[in-house]
Amino acid sequence: MKLPVAIIGGGPVGLAAAAQLINRGEPFVILEAGSQVGSSVLEWGHVRMFSPWEYNMDKTAVTLLSKHGWDAPDPNDIPTGKDLVEKYMQPLADLPELAPFIHVNCKVISVGKKDIDKMKTKGRDQVPFVIHYEQNGQQQTLEARAVIDASGTWKHPNPVGSGGIVAKGESEASNRITYGIPDVYGKQRDRYAGKKVLVVGSGHSAINTILELNRLKNEVPSTEIVWALRKKSIQETYGGGDADQLPARGALGTSIKNLVENGRLTVYTPVQIQEISNQSDVLVIRGRMNGEAFQLEGVNEIITNTGSRPDTHFLREVRYQVDPAIECVPALADLIDPNIHSCGTVRPHGEAELRQAEKDFYIVGMKSYGRAPTFLLATGYEQVRSVVAALVGDWDAAKRVELHLPETGVCSISNAGLGLQEESSCCAPTTPVKSNSCCGVEPQKVSEQVIASSCTPQPVKSSNCCG
Repeated sequence: MKLPVAIIGGGPVGLAAAAQLINRGEPFVILEAGSQVGSSVLEWGHVRMFSPWEYNMDKTAVTLLSKHGWDAPDPNDIPTGKDLVEKYMQPLADLPELAPFIHVNCKVISVGKKDIDKMKTKGRDQVPFVIHYEQNGQQQTLEARAVIDASGTWKHPNPVGSGGIVAKGESEASNRITYGIPDVYGKQRDRYAGKKVLVVGSGHSAINTILELNRLKNEVPSTEIVWALRKKSIQETYGGGDADQLPARGALGTSIKNLVENGRLTVYTPVQIQEISNQSDVLVIRGRMNGEAFQLEGVNEIITNTGSRPDTHFLREVRYQVDPAIECVPALADLIDPNIHSCGTVRPHGEAELRQAEKDFYIVGMKSYGRAPTFLLATGYEQVRSVVAALVGDWDAAKRVELHLPETGVCSISNAGLGLQEESSCCAPTTPVKSNSCCGVEPQKVSEQVIASSCTPQPVKSSNCCG
């Protein structure tokens, strides 16, 4: 009996990997830690995504769904995270080709080789992988011929504290700290209405949070919004505006710029938070700003949107590598390093770049990007298409990776490694090049953001988001 390919993670990319394996006639098993597929997506289910449905679904998965009379959403509509799960991911998971092979409530404990530890080389490629996982309190094992780790990073957020380290007092104040994008205008309205709320972070997630807090402030004027960023300048968060090829993403920067200029919130930047303490039932934040002591008093709640990081502890017995800085797949480091460029446009890549020292083991999806915040859903779909082609020996298909990402309209690029930066319409060289491509990649297909840090709030009522 042929062993299955084990897919760790039942998110969009994990399900796309399963669809690719079905298309190739290969057995598979999905191990999902949550109680259903898309559990992490549902945690930001209230957030609206950047682009319409046509860019949010894997083509092979759509073909499979269509064979079963699936009621496809309007390709021009823009879904929320909840829509993505309920109208696409769950129907896909319910198909008879997938449903029997999806196991939920499965927390992976370790991945390794059968009866061989990481030290031993001889015969390593000839023995199967063994995955140990816990399901409903019982430890289970699974043998697999290959492993695709699509477990993502959502469950492992970065701390409030600067330097990637938990701030002093952060753990003790955890009941007043939310990591992620809370539904501040909906289910968690009472927690934030009329409170002084500190938002930490500078990416799309932080902007989403602030825009929703502003909606709440319109109805409860006593709500106070404070924004702490680590960037040198607030202008770095505004993005490409009208030049962004994803209009909803460009609107984020325009909206937050309007809020700042209209005095709807208080901004502190650059701030490094080092301590959080509870005094008289409110939080006091201490750290440094522009090299001077910084203190913020009277904070009721903290929402931190400082990104996330991969969890690799269960891969200890696998021969894998990650970049020492970004914790991404090593070959992707120079493509996604925000120290080099921040536009999120990545040249085509697939199995060859994702290949690890351990044969037939791959890290894909958001986890392949490590701590980098610019992962796009279409990137993950292309990754697993190429990886599955390689696993079945179709090397022509594995190498034939086509991917073009929409330009943001602005990119910070390093200047010859000297620490200087220039603003560009994209990752282009200093000398202008007449091209519609980005980072030297000719456009072939538009892709779509999917993670919560790449979404827009629901709904967007006006360009200044004050109404």
